[in-house]
Amino acid sequence: MTTQSGRASVGEIELAYDLFGDRGMPLVLIMGIGAQRVFWDDALCELFVDAGFHVVRFDHRDIGESSRVDAPVPDPRKALLRRMVGAPVQAPYTLSHMAGDVAGLVEQLGFGSAHVVGVSLGGMVAQHLAIERPERVRSLTSIMSTPGGRRYLPKPSALRALFAPAPKTAIEAGLHAERVFTVLGSTAWPIDAERLREIGALAYTRGMSPRGFLRHFAAVLASGDRKAKLRDVKAPTLVIHGSCDPMFPLRAGRDLANLVPDATWLPIAGMGHDLPRPLWPTLVAAIKRHAQRAESAKVE
Repeated sequence: MTTQSGRASVGEIELAYDLFGDRGMPLVLIMGIGAQRVFWDDALCELFVDAGFHVVRFDHRDIGESSRVDAPVPDPRKALLRRMVGAPVQAPYTLSHMAGDVAGLVEQLGFGSAHVVGVSLGGMVAQHLAIERPERVRSLTSIMSTPGGRRYLPKPSALRALFAPAPKTAIEAGLHAERVFTVLGSTAWPIDAERLREIGALAYTRGMSPRGFLRHFAAVLASGDRKAKLRDVKAPTLVIHGSCDPMFPLRAGRDLANLVPDATWLPIAGMGHDLPRPLWPTLVAAIKRHAQRAESAKVE
């Protein structure tokens, strides 16, 4: 498997990335809040390559091996309260800035445009990309995400898991990842505890950023509702959501699919806020079909 790592300069931000494969349909994988690119498992990336994609995964700004942002850390409780009452939330950057990072990465890699897959916050970033930089998006796949309304609240247990104290060692980081996904994960399949501990520990050694996580959270709250703008999305869109997601309820995905004009809705029974290994073939096959239809439509 051909793998290449590099750094792309997008304005003042440098994004660390990995490329898998050397040909095929360009595919950009966007991870969730505070989650480094290694949470896109190598084996999953290789399945995408086998399906005909040229794959890039990257670290968002403020986490992992990408640039840190020198900016204040908004208080998450105050920001969440302001969002709940409809007041504006101040943040050092927004999801639009993060979408701009992705657009710059696509350009820097010479793709021109790409098929874009985002999970959770990554799905929100992908939506902003399709809204604001449509020329960079061949197709959009949004997984376990939301159109941004205040009605799609996480369960309290999910928020508690997400905001647990930051780990102080690699071993603690591995256990932290296991605990988080024990709460957030699917009910139909057991979590892969060993894999989660390995990836959590790896993320710690690459550079944890609790402050970056909090700035990501503020970016979500400051970016608000995308419902009206989603109606103008032109990119073929696939929305995948689990029936047992404790972070965003199933209706968040269903509403998103109903908002985008050219959207396909794929609910998955028993799936939570994770990507269980037994589901990888199903997800890859669905995304491949979606991308091929988008490529065919573009030719026509």
